[in-house]
Amino acid sequence: MRQKIIRPAPSEISYKEMRFLITDRPTDQTITNFIEELKKHNVMDVVRVCEPTYKIEELRKEGIEVTDLVFDDGTFPPSEIVDHWFDLLRRRFGSDPSSCVAVHCVAGLGRAPVLVALALIELGMKYEDAVELIREKRRGAINSKQLAYLEKYRPKSRLKFRNGHAKNGCCIQ
Repeated sequence: MRQKIIRPAPSEISYKEMRFLITDRPTDQTITNFIEELKKHNVMDVVRVCEPTYKIEELRKEGIEVTDLVFDDGTFPPSEIVDHWFDLLRRRFGSDPSSCVAVHCVAGLGRAPVLVALALIELGMKYEDAVELIREKRRGAINSKQLAYLEKYRPKSRLKFRNGHAKNGCCIQ
């Protein structure tokens, strides 16, 4: 008897003109199918929050950038990872608002959904609504430690855009 693969399909989360694709981790054997899925969603960036286990050359050949923002499984991201995440989102959505940013951890249930939840909160969503939206598409996402982190997280307007450009706190007078 053939064993079924139990994993959630890639989940697109859209909010306020930003689109995210949460996936599980591809392998060198599944990278071609992974790239096809990314192209369907107009993904230009893949954020890897788990340890690298596949080669990224095929992705780069397709014009897809890979960024490693690794942090420990079952935890929430340290502040420097959060800063890098928001920098990437401002840059990507500031230059190509129609694109989508993919983010994955091993199963796409912990670290990746937490980063997407942070973006949703920065965009003005309440943390409860962000978690609910993600869990609608990825049942079992976000553990209790991560949930407590999101509850305490306070947005700092890091994803606000003004005149089509990311707000960076700099003003020329």
